[in-house]
Amino acid sequence: MNWQELINEEKQKPYFQELTTFVDQAYQTETVYPAKDEIYRALELTPYEDVKVVLLGQDPYHGEAQAHGLSFSVATSEAKFPPSLRNIFKELESDLGIKRTKRDLTDWAEQGVLLLNTVLTVDGVKKAGSHRKKGWEIFTDQIIRSLNDREKPVIFVLWGNDAKKKAALITNPQHKILTGVHPSPLSANRGFFGSKPFSQINDLLEELGEKKINW
Repeated sequence: MNWQELINEEKQKPYFQELTTFVDQAYQTETVYPAKDEIYRALELTPYEDVKVVLLGQDPYHGEAQAHGLSFSVATSEAKFPPSLRNIFKELESDLGIKRTKRDLTDWAEQGVLLLNTVLTVDGVKKAGSHRKKGWEIFTDQIIRSLNDREKPVIFVLWGNDAKKKAALITNPQHKILTGVHPSPLSANRGFFGSKPFSQINDLLEELGEKKINW
């Protein structure tokens, strides 16, 4: 299995053809993020066989110059610093003593962290949730199922209620699931801070005989 095979398979299905029509039209008539050539960037940077960790997000950021196809990641330091990412960095420093300033998480993706949003595009004017229930969720569920089918263990990190619902797709016992509170300012104080997800992930990778992530 590789991601291109999965995409090609899904492209044959009616839901994906409807989704493609919707997305193509949106790019022509609206301000859509990320750039069209970055929609599948998470899959391009983290090949199927290289996935160690899945860090599941929801929609892409809808601010200018923020979204670039990776969940939680921001393209440039000139873009507005999203509060969820700020909280992730606070917890990273508290957990592992790493004071990260670079907001582009490409280096995580290159180490095997699949930074996957459940919806891959968003309208920058209509904002969060504007491209939900158009078919992206069916596609990204297929990505999760395909990883569930893999023999090599994957660590699924599900922050927040929307992400936790995806645990139902992860049925093979060799995989690990870490659930937690979403890092958004609305909920971070209710259990995200102090949850030590980064050290937990690295401890699990060590148990699995895998190289730890350099966060």
